[in-house]
Amino acid sequence: MAVYAYVSLQDEDRIAIFGMDPATGALERQGDAPLPGMPAPLAIDPLKRYLFAGRRTTDDYGLSSFRIDRATGGLSSIGGVPLAGDPVHISTDRTGAYLLSAHYYQARTGVHAIGDDGSLSETPIEWRETGIGAHYVQTDPSNRYAFVPHIANGSMNGLNAIVQFHFDDATGKLTPNSTPRAIPRSPEGPRHICFHPDLDVVYSSNEQGSGVTAYNFDSSQGTLSPFQTISTLPSGYDGPNTCSQIQITPSGKFLYAPNRGHDSIACFAVDASDGRLSSVGQVATEAVPRAFSLDPAGHYLLAAGRESGRLATYRINTATGLLEPLHVYPLGRAPMWVLITDL
Repeated sequence: MAVYAYVSLQDEDRIAIFGMDPATGALERQGDAPLPGMPAPLAIDPLKRYLFAGRRTTDDYGLSSFRIDRATGGLSSIGGVPLAGDPVHISTDRTGAYLLSAHYYQARTGVHAIGDDGSLSETPIEWRETGIGAHYVQTDPSNRYAFVPHIANGSMNGLNAIVQFHFDDATGKLTPNSTPRAIPRSPEGPRHICFHPDLDVVYSSNEQGSGVTAYNFDSSQGTLSPFQTISTLPSGYDGPNTCSQIQITPSGKFLYAPNRGHDSIACFAVDASDGRLSSVGQVATEAVPRAFSLDPAGHYLLAAGRESGRLATYRINTATGLLEPLHVYPLGRAPMWVLITDL
């Protein structure tokens, strides 16, 4: 099975494409897909036919679609639609019928319909105000609920909450949950989330709190309640730091969250009974690791340095969860997203 990695390079208006050897984790450059407009967040539909990208140039906010060549991993442009805001995260719903987007500065969450050919509806189904600092949006595994984390503080005083919606996958509509927000116990600033593959547990990376919070997920009500927060930093570190993204292995055994400032990947073991986390350490990585991803099998981790312009690869130790450095590859200016898929 072929594995490919896609990396958006915001300051070079392109998406870099790499082939990955699933036996060794080695990468081979396959080419680029040009995309004017400062491409940043990437997403792929569940059937792996189409790749979507958010454009963040101030005079060209928008969403673009590409058709994936399943034989080569190459991308061919389908087209794009304009947006009234700056997309910092995008994801498809679980059916692949809708593309959801989060807009930090405009305090909005959007939903666009995806056509059978991968094209996007020009008019959004939803353009809903949620609060300053919206940084991520994702439906739950049942596709009945959607969650939008908002960071805290910052230049515009973020909401510091995870906004909770009912999601109608027949229409793409969002409806506020009867409990509209999951609120952290302190100004942690939930930025991104991920769902445990087997347990009703959701984890958030906390941008301002430099930690990970575990939430119990009531799958009948679509609500989150925090039960643990754990630092991503080593004891004694008192320098500046913010967290970026978060992912859990397909096995549910290990979870990872990058530190920007400490410039490391925080590694956690996950208790199989209740989802509680324990730190297994931090592994040094490229400067300002804004974007990273696990391969679909959970064997490798790729981390892009926002300041270094390089991509570091690691093998995941399946006994401990720690990362074993493999290679470092040149990328280019301002890598903003890493997406890995098998075809």
